[in-house]
This record gives sequence, C-alpha cells and structure tokens, in this order.
Amino acid sequence: MSATPVLAVKNLKKHFPVRRGVFSRLSAKVYAVDGISFTIKAGETLGLVGESGCGKSTAGKLILKLIEPTAGEIHLDGARIDQLPRADMRPFRQDLQVVFQDPYSSLNPRMRAKDIVAEPMENFARGSKAEIEAQVATLFEKVGLRRDQMIRFPHEFSGGQRQRLVIARALALRPKLIVCDEAVSALDVSVQAQVINLLADLQRDFGVAYLFIAHDLAVVEHISHRVAVMYLGRIVELADKRSLFANPQHPYSEALLSAVPVPDPTAKPKRIILQGDVPSPIRPPPGCHFHTRCPYAEARCRTETPLMREVAPGHFAACHLRPGRAVES
Repeated sequence: MSATPVLAVKNLKKHFPVRRGVFSRLSAKVYAVDGISFTIKAGETLGLVGESGCGKSTAGKLILKLIEPTAGEIHLDGARIDQLPRADMRPFRQDLQVVFQDPYSSLNPRMRAKDIVAEPMENFARGSKAEIEAQVATLFEKVGLRRDQMIRFPHEFSGGQRQRLVIARALALRPKLIVCDEAVSALDVSVQAQVINLLADLQRDFGVAYLFIAHDLAVVEHISHRVAVMYLGRIVELADKRSLFANPQHPYSEALLSAVPVPDPTAKPKRIILQGDVPSPIRPPPGCHFHTRCPYAEARCRTETPLMREVAPGHFAACHLRPGRAVES
C-alpha cells in the first residue's frame, strides 16, 4: 500500500462574504471552515462529526471542488488540486466522487437507472457500449440491485434502493475517495444498517476511501476507522474510533458522546448539558471557539487559540487543558 495518503487537507479555510446595502459592500464574513487539517489513507474511513452548522458539509464541498477554498491546500493522491481551474480538474474527477444525503434529488428523473450509472463511464470513455452495459450490470449486483431493475426510472425505486443506485454511480469510475455527505440520515433505521454494511463491503472489494460526514455518532462508530470532531469551523479532536469513544479528550467531544443513546434500559446516562447556544460563525469567539460553553474554560481559553496536540499516540486534541506534543497544521 502506498505511503501517500489518498487525501491530505492542510489548513483549509472557507470564509463566505456577507454583503449589505445598495452597493453590496462587504460588511462581514462567515467563517464556515476555519483552518482544518487531516489525511485519509487508501481503504480508510474518516468520520467527520459535529453539530449542524459546524462546517462539515462545507468541508466536503471544498474537497470535491464544488466551491473554491479561501486558503489552504487539498492534495489528492499526492497531487495538489485546490488551485486547479475547472478544465484541469477533469482527470481528478474520476478519483473523487460523492454520495449526497437525498438520493432522489441527485438523480435525473428522466433517465433510466442503467443510463444514470453508465453516464460517468461514457463521459470518460471507459469502453464500448456493450462493455459499459456489462459493467453497469455488475455494479447493480454489487450494490444489491437486480439486473431487471436497470430499465426502471428513479421514482420506481424505494429510498434505500435509490441510495444504492447513487452508490453504484459513485463507484462507476472506480474512484479512490468517496465523500458521503449524510449518506444515510434520510433513510429508515433498518435501511441505514443495510446501506452502512454495503459501504463497508464495497470498501473491502474496491479499496475505496470514505470521508463520512454525519451527525449520528452511532453510525459513525460503526463505519469509521478514525473520527474527526468539528466545532464552529475547526477540528477540535481527531483519533481512532476506539480511542475517541472510550476516552474523549476535548470537552466538546465529551458532551457529544454523552448524548448518544445507550441500548440498556437499566443504564443511567450521564448527560453533559452545555450552557448557551452555538456562537455565530460570523462573529466566532476569540481564543478557543468553545470557551463560551465549556465548563472547564480558563482565562487563556478566552484569548489564546489552542494548538492541535498529540495527547496520546494517534490521538489529537485542540485544548489547553490537554498537554501534549504540538502538531503542525
């Protein structure tokens, strides 16, 4: 296996301008993503979690180059892509695919299922018409759909089947990375489990890496190898899933994990109730963004931005209360 990560993100930022008035003067900025760094290896799943509005979906769109970053670097399989214009991005599109939250809105209702899956292969000339049709039939079987369903339209599938169809389309070009943006949150719980298990099976078969963006920590724990926790545009903790769920090192991660339901009626959950609301990303607090809600905040937390530190082998946290080796962004 190559030592080069499939994806390397370095100090990535996205600040959206806020304009007001007749002349649309710049009055403020939305700090949606405010300097995040991480890597994903081949065949690995990185879960990206956090409250709604923390910037995780924006991070996914930046990596997909659906929106342009304000600053930072994105490296796909060793090649830097964040500064590439649209035309030069075309070869990299084959290695970078996406599964969105709502499968129905991401499918063309006027196209048959087989044509939806075949379209990426036709765009990149991946064989003759007969060869592409054979590949489409194989992909249908891989994702748990029948060959006779290839002639159906999207509205003739159930929600779970439509998501399987989207996954088949994402796999059509044998990508190295798939961004799953809330890929199962719109599905029933039983169907969620089926799709999560399908994604894990496909990862073993194809060696694809996933950036799995979600807010359901139980799902993230099941599918991820490592987990990154975001708060107000920044990653506050990054660790393998066992270490994170057993011993969270950031107060925000502790609060998130305390809200996960425990499947034991006799257990007494120890909920950590955070005070106040999430600050506005237009005016994030100075220092540690979490200090306004943190029960352990000190004076330095209000003025000094904490560095990401390795507090245990492979376990990183951005908290002044957790001493460790500082890590370069």
